[in-house]
Amino acid sequence: MTSEEWADNALADILGRVAVTGAEVGGRFPLFADPDSGRWQTTGRGAWTGGFWAGLLWLRARYTGAEADRAAASACTARLAAWVDADTATRGLILWYGTGHAVDDAGAEELRNRAALACLDAFDPELGLVPWGSAFGGPRLLARVDAVPGMVPLLASAGTEGAGAAASHLHRHIDLCHGGHPLTPTLCFEPDRGWQACADPPPGWSRGSAWLLLAVADALHRPGVAALGAHRLEDVAAQLAVPVAGAAAQLVPLADAARPDGPRDTSAASITAVALLKLAHLPGPRAAEYSSRAVAILKALVTAHLTGRNGARPAGMLLDGCYDAGRGIAERHELIWGDFFLAQGLAALTGLVDIRRV
Repeated sequence: MTSEEWADNALADILGRVAVTGAEVGGRFPLFADPDSGRWQTTGRGAWTGGFWAGLLWLRARYTGAEADRAAASACTARLAAWVDADTATRGLILWYGTGHAVDDAGAEELRNRAALACLDAFDPELGLVPWGSAFGGPRLLARVDAVPGMVPLLASAGTEGAGAAASHLHRHIDLCHGGHPLTPTLCFEPDRGWQACADPPPGWSRGSAWLLLAVADALHRPGVAALGAHRLEDVAAQLAVPVAGAAAQLVPLADAARPDGPRDTSAASITAVALLKLAHLPGPRAAEYSSRAVAILKALVTAHLTGRNGARPAGMLLDGCYDAGRGIAERHELIWGDFFLAQGLAALTGLVDIRRV
């Protein structure tokens, strides 16, 4: 099988799975699926993952060119509109990835523009970031590393002011989260003590460095953001890429680095692969290394963790994703964002999408 064939076949299986999932969930949003039966746990409004389902539908519409698939993607994206004014920095994840792959869809473009302005309005100049927010309960004034991906390109789409806010949001999170090793995923602002590290997610959380690497890669592809600290961002990207540059066993990281006997997290690997593909499109001495590592990760995911066409389980499931190791929730499951980023990476390899733009 040629290098192109394995990616083509895997992408076809994942996007075929999207059609099966759509028939199962109807007007709800898939979250994670049982690794044996393939049945999905769903949410009514999409939570912070709703944009990844819309994004998968758009990828399928691009792949098939079918009007029915395009209409399904457009309808799903429209259901994300309730999140535009929600007090949450996960609007970056929801409304960037839910609209970024849309094809000639005025509704998606309008939704993205509204979301960008709403997030810009939520930017706190004193803190230098868009706070995590209160939409999901708990303290509002959090800096969380998963508040950065999606938010950077979304803010950057709001003109010069938006690019400045995007740069500040990213650099502030780098200041707070990337100061030590391992990365600190979450901090809470206390008026009398300033920023204080939180225990959940813990240092060593697999998606912490993956999310930040993705945000840095996106920033470097946006001149208005990159102009406000490109050299630093290049250095941070190189530092974050180091943990995935070792032995083959590290291609799919542990969900919690402090639990060497615990589950791995294929969703973190797929996020990392997409980030590395983006970095590989930038000029510099590491471009070939980033590209090679990204392809190695994608191939490992397809070879060892993606269900095939002749098994008892549905084809196109990216297994061994870990939703929440600390709480023991869906530790070896198919995760909707894992599927999305694997599909996005494969779509980039096969030429279906330009990874620099989404």
